[in-house]
Amino acid sequence: MTKDHEFAITATGLRKSYGDRTVLDGIDFRVPGGTVFSLLGPNGAGKTTAVNILSTLISADDGQARIAGHDLTAEAQAVRAAIGVTGQFSAVDGLITGEENMLLMADLHHLSRTAGRRVITELLERFDLADAAKKPASTYSGGMKRRLDIAMTLVGDPRIIFLDEPTTGLDPRSRHTMWQIIRELVSGGVTVFLTTQYLDEADQLADRIAVLNGGRLVAEGSAEELKRLVPGGHVRLRFSDPVAYERAATALRETTRDDAALAVQIPSDGTQRELRAILDWLDSAGIEADELSVHTPDLDDVFFALTGNPVPTQSTGSANPAGAADKENAR
Repeated sequence: MTKDHEFAITATGLRKSYGDRTVLDGIDFRVPGGTVFSLLGPNGAGKTTAVNILSTLISADDGQARIAGHDLTAEAQAVRAAIGVTGQFSAVDGLITGEENMLLMADLHHLSRTAGRRVITELLERFDLADAAKKPASTYSGGMKRRLDIAMTLVGDPRIIFLDEPTTGLDPRSRHTMWQIIRELVSGGVTVFLTTQYLDEADQLADRIAVLNGGRLVAEGSAEELKRLVPGGHVRLRFSDPVAYERAATALRETTRDDAALAVQIPSDGTQRELRAILDWLDSAGIEADELSVHTPDLDDVFFALTGNPVPTQSTGSANPAGAADKENAR
């Protein structure tokens, strides 16, 4: 069991309202150090509000939180020194170069000229931006701006990073590059608090996922634990022999038939025990299936079941306005 001092982030009873609209209704969670914690939810669920509270940008109406061992309210300055924040919309200034953007961050963190230059050179190399460092940031692609944004966040060497929908609007290649950057950060001991509209992103990156809906956390666990909350898993057997198909479809209980494909679907949670029972039955009955496949619910199913909302559109074209809606609806 993880001890309290090993949690990078703890939150208890966080509440926030805007007028008569409750955005966060007493949410609790704990994030172990050196892991990725992902907060999922439909537009307006309060994901950005949670990030803004935990990063000291706004105050909660009630509740407590500790970030890197510091009380969020009483030690706000110490919290700010321990964290980095990359929002939905890039903080990059397009009128100056990438290197100048980095130098501004070094000045904000009160780094000496020598230390600042060293850190900036290392980060520009690490994020494959050295060749473009002298060019105006306005000429950068979306993926380059996102990489620069995170590089700027890392100038202060934070151990906890809040990434609020960091890949919104990026093309698939840039998204995968960003995923690799996040994995490298975590392997170096950094804790990442990630909000995202992309369910596959949470599935790929997160050690734990919390689903926020109506201001409340309606579920929390690993991706696999959340998937097991949703019914719909099944084993599919396909046959080439119509006689074998008919025997299996008739003898097996609770099957769904697909006569055109000569396939049967058997409800199952996909455990080894259930699969062994099905295979043992086929062997004992002398029936041979040509194909066996296991289907389990994915995070799309989980999202829909827990929130009652359609799965978010995972566009890779122009910037997705979903993040903006989340901010606007939370105000």
